[in-house]
Amino acid sequence: MTCYLSLGSNLGDRERNLAEAIRRLDEAAVTIATRSSIYETEPQDIYDQPWFLNLVVEASTSLEPEALLRTVLETEASMGRVRVRDKGPRLIDIDILLLGETIIDSAALQLPHPRMIHRRFVLAPLVEIAPDLRDPRTGELFRDLLASIEGQAARKRSG
Repeated sequence: MTCYLSLGSNLGDRERNLAEAIRRLDEAAVTIATRSSIYETEPQDIYDQPWFLNLVVEASTSLEPEALLRTVLETEASMGRVRVRDKGPRLIDIDILLLGETIIDSAALQLPHPRMIHRRFVLAPLVEIAPDLRDPRTGELFRDLLASIEGQAARKRSG
């Protein structure tokens, strides 16, 4: 099944952290097909922290949703992520944005990711690699949702 993951880092060697996370995911039954450019983005919600590097990957996986979530969390933990402050600085952050057309609303997992439609740092790289992708809940094009976001500095850093 096709999935889209958002990766971000604002501590240490941010670009290397993203590359290492992609490598680990690719070894863990999440085969990376496409990756976006890297975007440098200002922090959201908590501003007194370094800027992030973010990207989105399109991957294929045979993992069920809960197993994919475990794989993502294990990847973060194996790279040294410690959750000290919600939305605070982090070595690596991996969010499951979409898993095919799957819609889940559980305490552990929500798909599509509930806040992605409000975040330029997610939508800009997502639309770059999948310009015709639609929100499974509403049918709206993600590129139209991106166009409606104001503010939130995000600049393409590399291709």
